[in-house]
Amino acid sequence: MSRYIIGRIGQALLVLWIAFTASFLLLQALPGDAILIKFQNPELGLGPEQIAALRDAYGVDSPLWQQYLQALGNFLTGNFGYSVVGSVPVAHELLTNLPATARLASLGFTLAVLIALGLAFLATLAPFAWLRTAIQSIPSLFVSLPVFWLGIMLIQIFSFRLKWISVINPGEFEGLILPVITLAIPISAPLAQILIRNIDEVSTQPFVAVARAKGASPSWVLWRHVVKNALLPTLTIAGILFGELLAGAVITETVFGLNGIGGLTERSVRFQDTSVIQAIVVFSALCFVAVNLAVDLLYPVFDPRLRRLKGAPA
Repeated sequence: MSRYIIGRIGQALLVLWIAFTASFLLLQALPGDAILIKFQNPELGLGPEQIAALRDAYGVDSPLWQQYLQALGNFLTGNFGYSVVGSVPVAHELLTNLPATARLASLGFTLAVLIALGLAFLATLAPFAWLRTAIQSIPSLFVSLPVFWLGIMLIQIFSFRLKWISVINPGEFEGLILPVITLAIPISAPLAQILIRNIDEVSTQPFVAVARAKGASPSWVLWRHVVKNALLPTLTIAGILFGELLAGAVITETVFGLNGIGGLTERSVRFQDTSVIQAIVVFSALCFVAVNLAVDLLYPVFDPRLRRLKGAPA
């Protein structure tokens, strides 16, 4: 088991290094210069010597290999550099905007899980075949909805038409309702699809037929026998989707004008603030890797067969 854990941690570190290297090379290949965009402005009154001094301070004129090694060393020590646009440490930018995104992502994921569970149970327990088929087709509809279009439609319907939820100076709770729904609906679709398919597969197993033959009710069989086994494969896709929440948050926060990692990403891309962009890419990779590593380590806890295969005590 210890060898398995060490191997998974090693793979996670390798993924982080690849994400850092790929983002560094791609950002260096982009045209444009954030320092010139901000400081080469006649209103600031900076001369060529002062701009050159700023470029030297930020290290953008150093050889590429030297910039790479310096950036890698800084990241390993928790120093993500300085934001050209904000003129503050990148770590400060991330810590300032992280709580809003973490709140949105956690609420969105929780709602997505609830929607997926609700659809799966309705698709299993619905009394009519046509109703079960209709419910099973809902996830396919959800997964095809673009996040930006869904957010705009929710604003149009619930804010402008029905006037139930305000998007202009809303309260803290009110301002999260539509963004959370926008983020949760597309995420819930693959969860519901996998869970419905797993429930259908587990329902055909012999131990389920034995439980039904003993007179157990359909709901009791579903909760006590089917769901526990059907949730195991869903755990993997849940970890992958949780890692992708940050990408959905970028679009959601932009649509609703929220201040978070998504809004910071949009501003950094617009002004080509490469230090912030790279920190966000590495941070996103870290979240993705950490969640999936946690899922991998939790899998043997939920499935005793994996503990025996990996040599851990059952």
